[in-house]
Amino acid sequence: MGEIKVYLEGNYNYYIVALSVVIAILASYSALSIAAKISHSNGRSRFFWLLAGSFVMGTGVWSMHFVGMLAMHFQMPVKYDVPMTLLSMLASMISSFIAFYITKEKDIHWYKIGIGGLIMGSGIVTMHYMGMEAMIMPVELTYDKGWWVLSVMIAFAASFAALFLFLRFRNNQSPFSWLRWMSAVAMGFAICGMHYTGMKAAKFHSHSEMIMESDPYANFFLLYGVTITIFIILFVSWGAVFFDRHVLEKMAYQDGITGLPNRNEMNRFFDTYIGDEKIGVLFLDLDHFKAINDTLGHHTGDLLIQEVGLRLKKFIKKDQQAFRIGGDEFLIIVKNCDQKRAERLAEEILLSIKEVYQIDGNELYITASIGISISSIKDSERSMLLKTADTAMYKAKGLGKNQYCVYNDTMGMKEIRKMELEKDLQRALKDKQFYLMYQPKWNVKTNKLAGFEALLRWKHPRLGVISPAEFIPIAEETGHIVPITRWTLEQACIQCKEWQEKGDIHPISVNISIRLFQTDKLADFVQSVLEKVELDPNLLELEITESMVLFDVEDIVRQLQSIRALGVKISMDDFGTGYSSIGLLDRLPIDSLKLDRLFTNDLETPSKRAIINAILLMAENLHLDVIAEGVESREHIESLTQLGCNVMQGYYYGKPMESEDVDDWVKNNKERALDFVANTVSEL
Repeated sequence: MGEIKVYLEGNYNYYIVALSVVIAILASYSALSIAAKISHSNGRSRFFWLLAGSFVMGTGVWSMHFVGMLAMHFQMPVKYDVPMTLLSMLASMISSFIAFYITKEKDIHWYKIGIGGLIMGSGIVTMHYMGMEAMIMPVELTYDKGWWVLSVMIAFAASFAALFLFLRFRNNQSPFSWLRWMSAVAMGFAICGMHYTGMKAAKFHSHSEMIMESDPYANFFLLYGVTITIFIILFVSWGAVFFDRHVLEKMAYQDGITGLPNRNEMNRFFDTYIGDEKIGVLFLDLDHFKAINDTLGHHTGDLLIQEVGLRLKKFIKKDQQAFRIGGDEFLIIVKNCDQKRAERLAEEILLSIKEVYQIDGNELYITASIGISISSIKDSERSMLLKTADTAMYKAKGLGKNQYCVYNDTMGMKEIRKMELEKDLQRALKDKQFYLMYQPKWNVKTNKLAGFEALLRWKHPRLGVISPAEFIPIAEETGHIVPITRWTLEQACIQCKEWQEKGDIHPISVNISIRLFQTDKLADFVQSVLEKVELDPNLLELEITESMVLFDVEDIVRQLQSIRALGVKISMDDFGTGYSSIGLLDRLPIDSLKLDRLFTNDLETPSKRAIINAILLMAENLHLDVIAEGVESREHIESLTQLGCNVMQGYYYGKPMESEDVDDWVKNNKERALDFVANTVSEL
């Protein structure tokens, strides 16, 4: 007689079945939560999230499978092939890694979702049936084809659906997103559905005379293996959360140089703040920090920023926080703040900032300007609170730096006016709202006209004449100064040519913005204007400012040499104020220095006279002419003449005048020149 085969069916412990479903869902949720970070990261952090997500997903599927195996009681000895069991886990992890890698980008094509779902579903199927083959039992194992095909279809379909949900809703970063839970439940049922359908497809059959005894040690092997794996999953999930909160968050929300919270953390503060009390915002900007960066290098600049950050940390309290929000910009936010408290804090910060810094053998001194704005988030928007503090900070800089300024409504009106002027500047040149005025320069030694300085004016159609002190800084900031200066230069040259054609030789000087040097085409433009107007280059003088020494000195020198090669003269305006260019005077290709009115207005002071005398001696040795600005009285002329200054400019000789008035002024002052000549001849 042939052998009789008996088909065996196991019994399920439904408590353990329920446990397997819970494990599958939780593992899926953990994996999808981690993998959701993949598309929002880059570099090494992206690889970390990719590896962590695929590990949790792969081991979670594997753990569910073997918990499901524990749920079935076979009443026979069961052992497991350890290498194949571990290989089944590896298959699940690799397939998860590939699927997540393929779909890691924020924007992906639909075919990648299909490929990712196919690979993930294949991994689940492979893991399951490899795990079944790892079972060592005294029975033969076959599969019902119908149930087998159904298990594979369930795995693929649910994998596609779960991956689609994950990709569709992964931008929702809420830690308890019901959309992510829905995706996790779908994936969990995919795993469980595939497993139990696959188990239904399995047919265990043995010979009738065999005695079936269960092997308790096999269950212990499974129990220990699954328990250890679940602990590893929890450890990886906890480690990923810890890494996210304490490493990645530190990178994203903490400044790398100072250790202070950065702009991202500031934005998060405003996003999450729900109080309605008054908040004080102190906007701090270092004065002349660019000069330190340019002269001593960015490394020293970073070390200085680091030291400033350390000093600001002393002011951090429970209701006070400091942020670094840009290069040399810091923000201090104070809760429950009033003006008195904000001003006291600003004074303490300014005193701390200006103390000496010892950096790389350098003894550095730096100051700061602080703008203060006080309001509640409820009363004003975040952007308005920051903007008003920024406005007050620039006001503090305008008042001389190393001080604080509290925002008020007057500043607000000035800011509105500034915005209006900025907007109107765009069409002022096109609408011919600009015009030039000319102020004479007089040589007291020869008692003759030495030339005119062309001064730009703006006649606004509604606001009237706008002071250059108001609109020039706006034009500099917006870049409109470039076309405006080009227009000024051309108009001044045309006027100078008109005087020349009438027989009057009046050299003309024009102020040049650093912005035109940055175009690297200034020399070409000057040459083209001279050729167009047919003006003798010796009649044109360009005035630059000392602040240019803070830029690329080599490039400035190169361009000035090209301009002087044309025959055009160069003068340094406002010499002795703001910045010191004394160390560069022997390198700069210039013809004259213009003493700022700061010196002229205080000539009776011995120290001022000593400084002017030193400048005149230095200029003489460098073969430079000196022009004194702000001359308004006979006493000014006598004092400057005694010191050796011969060319002067100021209200004493003439206020800025329009071109129509120049002829009358020249005629009236010819008599002064003739009298001077007559007196000189009689003395001889």
